[in-house]
Amino acid sequence: MFGLNKLFGKLNPEKTAILTALSQYKSAVFPFGIANDWVEKVDKTNGGFEVHLNLPFAAKNALLDIEAELLEKTQTKISLCAEIALTAKDKFKQIKHIVLVASGKGGVGKSTSAVNLAYAMAAQGAKVGILDADIYGPSIPSLFALEHEKPTTKDNKTLQPIVKDGIKMQSIGFLVPAEDATVWRGPMASQALNQLLNETDWGELDYLFVDMPPGTGDIQLTMTQKVPASGAVIITTPQDLALADAQKGIAMFNQVNLPILGLIENMSHYICGHCGGKNHVFGQQGGERLASRHGVPLLAEIPLDIEIRTYSEQGLNIAKQPIKATEHYTACSQLIASMLHYQSSTDSQVEIVMTDD
Repeated sequence: MFGLNKLFGKLNPEKTAILTALSQYKSAVFPFGIANDWVEKVDKTNGGFEVHLNLPFAAKNALLDIEAELLEKTQTKISLCAEIALTAKDKFKQIKHIVLVASGKGGVGKSTSAVNLAYAMAAQGAKVGILDADIYGPSIPSLFALEHEKPTTKDNKTLQPIVKDGIKMQSIGFLVPAEDATVWRGPMASQALNQLLNETDWGELDYLFVDMPPGTGDIQLTMTQKVPASGAVIITTPQDLALADAQKGIAMFNQVNLPILGLIENMSHYICGHCGGKNHVFGQQGGERLASRHGVPLLAEIPLDIEIRTYSEQGLNIAKQPIKATEHYTACSQLIASMLHYQSSTDSQVEIVMTDD
């Protein structure tokens, strides 16, 4: 097995068994197992072993599931700890991956999903940023409870991003009053987005989420072409109308050959507080059918949950809240990180050329 001699010198049967079990572990997040060259070292402890990993994508919260399976397979207590060290080349400046979060229409929870995915990704150990590209209706300042923040500059050339809970962010809402932004024409809005992306000092980021404007018009298409993205996530609800608009979003990204990482069905169902049953208020399995039709993953079915609304309106980090909905965003962020890793490692990522058109 590659890396054994490098790691341990003379082969140790116990450690070899651990590495074998790691390489054989399979899940949606780790479809090819835990590669031996991700293992930095294995230390023997009083109760078992401690394995130190360098993961090439953000998935720290998956370690507990891996530990449980290793215990079952090896009958040995194995503790895993990991650092996140992406191996992908920088996509733009010092940013490894840019992920567009889009919807065919407004009102489906796109901005809330983008923010909660950013929180979940940061909780996995990644360096995360979020760009509010919704020039006409910026939501990021309010979703982070930072409506009155203003960016600063160190060199009078680039803006410093606003930072909260380790997440770097930029939005037209930090620069221009919302009532002024809404009257801009298309070319002016596109130029503003280009400046927000290019003239912000993002520093090193593993993932930059872009909260796209709703819709699929000329402005959205122009913005899609200007952002050097690794892939897109489509947000929809189970309603037929929302699904029809999500279909248009898929067509738009297909037009520019941008990989669609998957769909998130938001407000998928409502959990009854009395009986615990699922009520499909807006329809059922619409996102699943749309994803199947286009051969893309259905990343999550997020319930209609008052706690999501409450914490979002308060600008709180949902990844730190003791609610079940957090699990959906955690699982979704891990799948996105995994797909981006394997996409880049097979050189299948799409390069989009920045232009002034």
